[in-house]
Order: sequence, then structure tokens, then C-alpha cells
Amino acid sequence: MIADQLGIEPLEQPVDAFPESCRSHEMPLPRDLRRHTCRLARLPPVARVLVLGAAGVVGSVLWDGISGNYELRGVDRRPDRSRGIERGDVAKPRSLRGAFAGVDAVVDLATGSALELGWPEVHRDMAGRVAVLEAMREQGVHRYVFASSNHVTGMYEHDEPYAAIVAGEYAGVDPASIPLIATDWPIRPDSPYGVGKAFAEAVTRHYSDDHGLSCICLRIGTVLAADRPANERHYATLLSHADLVRLVRSALDAPPELRHGIYYGVSANTWRFWDLTAAREEIGYEPQDDAEVWRASASAER
Repeated sequence: MIADQLGIEPLEQPVDAFPESCRSHEMPLPRDLRRHTCRLARLPPVARVLVLGAAGVVGSVLWDGISGNYELRGVDRRPDRSRGIERGDVAKPRSLRGAFAGVDAVVDLATGSALELGWPEVHRDMAGRVAVLEAMREQGVHRYVFASSNHVTGMYEHDEPYAAIVAGEYAGVDPASIPLIATDWPIRPDSPYGVGKAFAEAVTRHYSDDHGLSCICLRIGTVLAADRPANERHYATLLSHADLVRLVRSALDAPPELRHGIYYGVSANTWRFWDLTAAREEIGYEPQDDAEVWRASASAER
């Protein structure tokens, strides 16, 4: 198994959460390779959610935004017991023992967030994703929402018209005619960080097909503590705090038959260049914010 190859120690007493027919290697290849429906297994409604990496910027926004909708349990290497966030490290499965018990879904934010991450840190994050999925499989947790990244396809931004857009050079570019980068385009990671996220998307496909987990990967745009653009690129890539909450709630409450999906997470920005069609059609994500509302004030501040 992948966990064995990466040297990850499994938790005790594995639990098979789905029927054998849902996990069979003889199952025919699904027509839609992004989504696999197992008709014999139905996911229960999501009520209890484990948030991994709950103390970071994204985790804090989500914690405040969805705490009224779900019963939350949080884990982070930096605990905050005043908010119910306990200490744990996804690379050390024993530190998470008990965290997965009784939850319906996991929101996994527990990866390094710096684009400059080196290969050793990325390898650690890759092993951490397998550790989380193994714990879910063994504890019978059904739905996995993973914070992937737009950097899985970041090299497209070196091509036109995307290069002009991220530089804020809009002359001759019609925002209504931008070819939108879709999740079925070939991946083009722009860094080891992006490669690690692409690995996680691939390993969720395996755990979906082979073990019946429902795995939803969200290629998150730019989420900032200030909740406003800080440079020209952000006018295309910003994911506002409110839209982040909408996105993750859409993933948690996605149809029970959705077995695997990859979606971009970005606000309804005038200059966005990622395709939201699948996110709208398959999980009902409807962003409401546009980074352009900040442009006038940003110009005035210069």
C-alpha cells in the first residue's frame, strides 16, 4: 500500500466503512474520470467535521464561518484550546489517535502554505496526506475535503493572456474572452509545492476508487488575512473569506453520490482565469465577491 511505501504506521483496528463491491478492483472504469458513483454506499449528512490545520489563516476563517453549521473538532501543531483546537501533527499518526473518531468529514488544511517550500517539506506533506486518508479509511470517515492549490496549474501564468493579467497589463485583453483554465486541463505545477498538491489530488483519486472515500479537492486561490488584494495578481486570484466559507460548505454538503472531484476556489473576480463551471454544477458553489471593489481604494492609497 502507499502508506507502507512511505513508512507510515497505520492506526489500530481498521474499519471497513464501505461494502466490498464499492472497493473491488474489478469495478469498471467510470465514464467520468473525475467522479465515481458507488450506488451501494450512501454517505450520511455531514454534521461533525474535523479541521486539520485549524489555527492558520484559512483554518481560522473557516472555523468562524462554519461553526454555526457543523460540530467542529480542530487539530493543529499550534493548539488553541480556547477554541477547541488540540495539538496534533498529521505526519505523526499517533498524535491524532482519537481525533477522527465519530466525525463525518475531514477538512484538511494541514500542509505547508509557502510557495518556496523545498522538497523535504513537500515530501513530509505528501506523507501527511496519506496518513490522513489512512486514518479516515480505518476509522470509517466518509468525506475528505482537501485544500489543494491553484499552483497545480501555475505554469499557465507564464503564457498569454494570463501573464498579462497577473501583471495588471490589461490593454487589449477582454475579460469576457479569457480562456478559462479548467480542472481537466493538464497539470503544470510551478514549484515543488504545486507538485505536492498534485500528488495529493492523485492519491485522493486512489482512495476514492480503491476504498470508496468521497474526496473533494479545492484548488484554492489567494486567501489573505486582510481579505483584500495586495498586488495585481490578486485581482484575478482572490478568494474572499466569505466565498471561502461558501466553497467549503458546498464541498461538505456536496451530493452523497459524489466520489471524487477537483474544483477551483476563487471569487467571482472580473479578471479570474480559472473555470468555475464544474464547481457550480457539481457542488453548487456560487461565489458572490469580486476583487474589483478594492481597486479604487488601492489606487487612492498609492
